[in-house]
Amino acid sequence: MVVVLPAHPSTGADDTRGQLGVLSAADVERRLLACTLVARGSGAAEAVYVHAKIGIVDDRWLTLGSANLNEHSLFNDTEVNLVIDDPALATATRQRLWAEHLELPLHDVVADPAKLVDESWWPIASQQLARRRAGAPLTHRLVLLPGVSHRSRRLLGPIQSLLVDG
Repeated sequence: MVVVLPAHPSTGADDTRGQLGVLSAADVERRLLACTLVARGSGAAEAVYVHAKIGIVDDRWLTLGSANLNEHSLFNDTEVNLVIDDPALATATRQRLWAEHLELPLHDVVADPAKLVDESWWPIASQQLARRRAGAPLTHRLVLLPGVSHRSRRLLGPIQSLLVDG
């Protein structure tokens, strides 16, 4: 599972990190990749605030809209999402997004998604996080999202969700 999130969300950071901790704890085969995007320019890389609400499952099911994929947006807010069960559209959308995020030509992202995650997403995102931590300039826009809790913060998201959403 690939998730692209803002590095510093304006709200919901605890929920997001908590839920990522829950998913991460269950991820015994290391199939969860949480990353963020940066804009590179002449100066330091600037965080891109990823605000898109899109989900693609198994190149078949696609949701796109204003709702965050959490209890608060789905049950308490006035939000709307489009849900489509169309493999051709879901696959084409994923491929266009992945080509953009991986900075690859479209024809390079038509391979098996799991293979692309293992051979492109993970190496690029991990390398960029290492460069950032070393103070080196980033060479790609995709960066592994640091700080995904495996222990204490996984409880914070569900607790806050209960308190906020009732």
